[in-house]
Amino acid sequence: MDIKFNQNEDHNRLSVSSLKQKLAKIHLGGGEKRIEKLHSQGKMTARERIDYLLDKNTKSIEIGAFAGDGMYEEHGGCPSGGVVVKIGYVNGKQCIVVANDATVKAGAWFPITGKKNLRAQEIAMENRLPIIYLVDSAGVYLPMQDEIFPDKEHFGRIFRNNAMMSSMGITQIAAVMGSCVAGGAYLPIMSDEALIVDKTGSIFLAGSYLVKAAIGESIDNETLGGATTHSEISGVTDYKAKDDKDALDTIRNIVDKIGDFDTAGYNRKKAVKPLKDEKDIYGIIPKNRTEQYDMQEIIDRLVDANTFEAYKDGFGKTIITGYARIDGWAVGIVANQRKVVKTKKGELQFGGVIYSDSADKATRFIANCNQKKIPLVFLQDVTGFMVGSKSEHGGIIKDGAKMVNAVSNSVVPKFTVVVGNSYGAGNYAMCGKAYEPRLIFAWPSAELAVMGGAQAAKVLLQIETASLKKKGEEITKEKEEELFNQIKSKYDEQVSPYYAAARLWTDAIIDPLDTRTWISMGIEAANHSPIEKPFNMGVLQT
Repeated sequence: MDIKFNQNEDHNRLSVSSLKQKLAKIHLGGGEKRIEKLHSQGKMTARERIDYLLDKNTKSIEIGAFAGDGMYEEHGGCPSGGVVVKIGYVNGKQCIVVANDATVKAGAWFPITGKKNLRAQEIAMENRLPIIYLVDSAGVYLPMQDEIFPDKEHFGRIFRNNAMMSSMGITQIAAVMGSCVAGGAYLPIMSDEALIVDKTGSIFLAGSYLVKAAIGESIDNETLGGATTHSEISGVTDYKAKDDKDALDTIRNIVDKIGDFDTAGYNRKKAVKPLKDEKDIYGIIPKNRTEQYDMQEIIDRLVDANTFEAYKDGFGKTIITGYARIDGWAVGIVANQRKVVKTKKGELQFGGVIYSDSADKATRFIANCNQKKIPLVFLQDVTGFMVGSKSEHGGIIKDGAKMVNAVSNSVVPKFTVVVGNSYGAGNYAMCGKAYEPRLIFAWPSAELAVMGGAQAAKVLLQIETASLKKKGEEITKEKEEELFNQIKSKYDEQVSPYYAAARLWTDAIIDPLDTRTWISMGIEAANHSPIEKPFNMGVLQT
């Protein structure tokens, strides 16, 4: 191992350690005092409920752990978006679980809470996964109601999705384990089966204070909408549980009886460990995002040993394409090559840049994977498409458009791993969030932006200095340097993977060593949803 490898390894291990420390803090939700208060009420936390519900000693993945990170500070913050979402196994059946975190503003819905709930429902609908709601929420966070109530992708979309999933035959189970008020009361009742916990669960369109104000009736919340009321009088709920654990045990029993999924038939064989040590990834990914490295070395540490078959290996070398297996599942890999490569004509091509030949190769490969019903895995470390007169005259826009077309129209499930840079149109061509990957997740080394921090800062500096000069200000070299540093600092904050994850542009930031688990569980989920339409790329400029 050389000194550069060791420096990279130290940097990346520290980044993963920082990731785990941030997650540990987020897992406390609203803090230890609020957790203690919840326990004093005889209730479990959202994470405790999920851990109890999921099968012991099995793998699970968490969606949107960083949602809301660094946002809404003026409102006290919203760790994990005030809701915990995990994909895991309940009595051996893969499910997605959505649990309100009552330690965060009593489980109230912030704008990011709505976005995260919709993402969970999207995953359930795409993969036809049973979805389990563990409800404990005060409803919409009123100071921000205008950002969550009326629009297409706001709160009401949740109930529309409830209805759509019901018509699709996707199992929905809801347990009311705390407050469930106003519009939020429709979510559990639009599910297939609803449970309510005695003494702690309650459902009503309006609480006792509002009822008193609206119609003058005096009534307590338990009589108005408690477990006994809805299990024995209104018939709104189907099961009455004595406590949280009893409710979760009942859910496990219900899920145990669900019939087998139809499958899409994706190819799987016995899993084999990668040929090379996965931990070497820490030393391969460069500390400096502008440095070159060989993406094939990363691939060799992610795929099952001796399964990678390169496609068009000698052509379009700034994108690597090939068939492989990950945890036994057959996959097609599309990866940005990050080292400088040489064409047969002796020309040098920059790593991480998509050239016409690379785009052409990727388009053909993506079409092949759709023809063979092979899920696609995109490994992003891309700075964009090649620019300049030679590329423009060679039709880079046309070739890039073909690649974007192939990604857009793919019918096989797509999974995107943001390894490093994810800039500009390269993000789109390599299946960014807008192109509906089944899962998209980032390593701590990732950066997502229109362009890199230094380039963006230079462009923004030119605009800023021109504006100041128009106002008559003198721009010294020192002033220019100060402005550049201010602009770059702000821009660097926005390209951080944590900034992206907070806004759900990615589903998670993960330790690179967990990549195989995410892809394997993602394909397993996708295998529950058979392909319903043929692959068709439509009209192309040839």
